[in-house]
Amino acid sequence: MKASLLFIATLCISISAFGQDREDLSGSNGNEPPMLGIHWARGQDPFARVDLGARRTANMTYHGGKIMPTSNTTAIFWGTSWSSDTSDKKSGIDSFYAGFSNSNYAKTSDEYTGTNGQVAATTAYATHLIDPSTASGGGNTSVILAEVCKMITGPDLSGNGYYPVYTDVPRGNAGYCAYHSAGTCGGHLVQFAFFFKLDGDPGCDPQDTSGLHSQGLAALANVSAHELSEARTDPASPGAWYDSQGQENGDKCAWTFNVPLVTFSDGNKWKLQGEWSNAAFSAGTGYPNSKGQKGCLDGH
Repeated sequence: MKASLLFIATLCISISAFGQDREDLSGSNGNEPPMLGIHWARGQDPFARVDLGARRTANMTYHGGKIMPTSNTTAIFWGTSWSSDTSDKKSGIDSFYAGFSNSNYAKTSDEYTGTNGQVAATTAYATHLIDPSTASGGGNTSVILAEVCKMITGPDLSGNGYYPVYTDVPRGNAGYCAYHSAGTCGGHLVQFAFFFKLDGDPGCDPQDTSGLHSQGLAALANVSAHELSEARTDPASPGAWYDSQGQENGDKCAWTFNVPLVTFSDGNKWKLQGEWSNAAFSAGTGYPNSKGQKGCLDGH
């Protein structure tokens, strides 16, 4: 019993640390910008071990904030190896974000609204940037935000700028593959995300057997779908859509795959987890997540 109580207490502290202070996005109060929508590695999800919301609705609820009606994305590849990297990862990530727009997968999030409108399936992708300096791990969100501010000298003034940072730092002992967050660059709100290098990492591997992509790219694409979908539906203070445990739409369907591949609007195919749909769960038309709740959609 004591061991169980100790685990629950440790779990609550861990969850608090990762979801801390949605109101403070800049670190101005001495806090790091919050890690939101953490994509836990396989077997590391604390919510899979202790269901703190077992007696509550499975659906996400609205918390009064903005959504992203669209996302205007510029990817950042940070690390000394990216300039000489000859793999398919840079071109593949470019293709992923370009094909995401108006895909059926993007439409799995279009039911969600906020104070500034409704999530739409149309998104935009500009290009990718390379910073060949030594990259940092994701443990300090303020460091990742600083990298975004360094590379993005003119952030999207609409607040719909989304800047995923792909590092060449392996995950090591970290329990997560990626996360998204928000902060300010020059007083302008930006949405950003962090990604480890996932080559040869079984804890973050969707196990795509299609042969269409390298393993490292397939892993990045899956976690990228997770984080972009969450940034669109729960981007910033005070938060928009998440459930009683703080889980966002990507969290609720993590590591569940309904079909072998999902086709994007440009015809490219990816192995991607589903995203949670309140409407699908209420109608019983979604596929089950790891808890057997039928609310996941992948737009296949």
